This record gives sequence, structure tokens and C-alpha cells, in this order.
Amino acid sequence: MLNLADHWVWDSWYADDGENFHMFFLRASRALLDSNRRHFRASIGHAISKDLRDWTLLPDALVASDSPSWDDLATWTGSTLLAPDNRWHLFYTGVSRRENGWVQRIGHALSDDLISWNKVGSDPVTVADKEWYEPLNFSDWPDQAWRDPWVFADSNGSGFHMLTTARSKAGDRLTRGVIGHATSNDLFTWKVQPPLSEPNEFGQLEVIQVETVEGCAVLIFSCAPEHLLEPRGRTASFAGTYSAPAFSLLGPFDLNKAELIDAPHIYAGRIVQDRSGQWNLLGFVNKGADGFFAGVICDPIPLILTDRGTLQVKK
Repeated sequence: MLNLADHWVWDSWYADDGENFHMFFLRASRALLDSNRRHFRASIGHAISKDLRDWTLLPDALVASDSPSWDDLATWTGSTLLAPDNRWHLFYTGVSRRENGWVQRIGHALSDDLISWNKVGSDPVTVADKEWYEPLNFSDWPDQAWRDPWVFADSNGSGFHMLTTARSKAGDRLTRGVIGHATSNDLFTWKVQPPLSEPNEFGQLEVIQVETVEGCAVLIFSCAPEHLLEPRGRTASFAGTYSAPAFSLLGPFDLNKAELIDAPHIYAGRIVQDRSGQWNLLGFVNKGADGFFAGVICDPIPLILTDRGTLQVKK
């Protein structure tokens, strides 16, 4: 478990250098007192572990840029991968003071050692294209969703893909959540593409991840009950991490068959394969025993692939 006495911790993502697992995570000071204030104070923390349980804290990976900049308010969730040139690439979400954090964009940073990171350029690498994605529209939604980039190499060697939390321009406000998509040949220049999913029953699909588990493609995402067209039996005090079957890592995704992973209070869950090959869920504890925001990362929860193509807790 990662539990910081002086900081709340929430969304996280992981990289494996062959010796250590690296956790990157959002963090904000508990001195804010109100956990709802944490989002616009977020920086990207960093810790390492041999076993996904005991974590050693390292210096922060990224913080907000100086003003004026597109990411001068806060840095949010992303993903990290090793490129063929043996450099590590971190893609992250940024929000600006100029827009009061309402518009989300994706940035890029580089590292040779996973410790010291340098932002690439002074502009975001992708933004929501209004041809396909919902613009800022306060009557329907409080922000322009284009965040939580999940970047991975194309399975056929044809460049790279970026999946994002995004919203369609059409449909009921609680059905517009879609999987945003962009492509690149070199990880530096990106082209935004149409979404990879259709509006369904989710207002947003947060912290997206796609993986191949036992030969089957699986989509992982999170959604709070208040952002569902149907609550699926959960009350608004609960939030959850979902999995859904997929034909491939680029879909089609069967969101009608999405299931909550039976891990109460774990939100923004990621699946991580340990040294034994076991897939595990790691995410932040949304509600503690006292009913308040906990702000800690759970210990790994072993998972199994079901005959429905979803993931559930291993009993």
C-alpha cells in the first residue's frame, strides 16, 4: 500500500524497468483539509517497488508549468512507456489557470532513467477535435474531457495509439462518454482520430487501459454512479472500476457487457502483471472506513479472466 501521511494519493499508472515497478500517481497536500480541493493542486508523484506492495517514495516526476502555459494549473493522469530508442515517454493531462481548469489537453515528457523528466516543447501534443468531440458546454458537462492518455505501440508495428477519456458531441448527457483516439508514427507528432466507441450508458470512461489477458483483449475504465445513465445497483456514495470484453486493443468494445470489478471503493484501477505473471488490480481507496476520502493506493488484488471476457477478483 502507498499511504502518505502528508498527501492524498489517487489516480496511478505503472511502468516496469525489469528490476523495479514504478508507480506514477497524482498527489496533493492534506493541508488543503478538503479533499475536493485536491484536483487543481495535483502534481505527479513517483515511487518504486519490487513487489507492488512496499513502495519507496522518489522525487516528484512532474509539476505544473510556470504561467502562462497550457498546463500551469495542475498535471493529471497519464501513462508511461519505453520507446524503441530506449527513452521513457510520459504522456499526461494538463489544465490551465486561464480557463480555470475547464479544458483538458495532453502533454509529453521524456526521461532516460524514469527519475528525471523534461517536458517536450511548450504546447500540448493532442487536444479534443471539435469535429468529433464535445466542446466546452456548461449546460451539459462541467469541463471539456480530453484526459487520462493511455499510449501503447501498435501490435502490427504501425506506430502508436493514444486512448483518452472523451465525450461525444451527441446524445443524452449521461451517454456521451467515449474512448478518444489519436495516432502517431514517432510519439512526438499526433493526429486525432474519431472515437473508438459509441455513446452508451456512461457519461465518461475515466482512466482507460487496454491489455491482453490470457490472449483476450480487455478494456478497463472507471465511472462514478452519478455519471451513469443507469446506476447498476450502486449508490452515489460508491464508485467503481469496470472491465469489458474487446475484440482487440482498438475495439470494438462491448460496453453493454461491462462489469464492475468486485473491489469495493477502489477507483481508477489499473491492472498490473507481477513477476509471477499474475494480473492484479491497483487503484486508490475512494472511501475509508470513516466514510471520507482515503487517498491511498491499495495493495495488489489478484484478478482472473472470466468466461465473459471480463476481469473479476480471484477468490
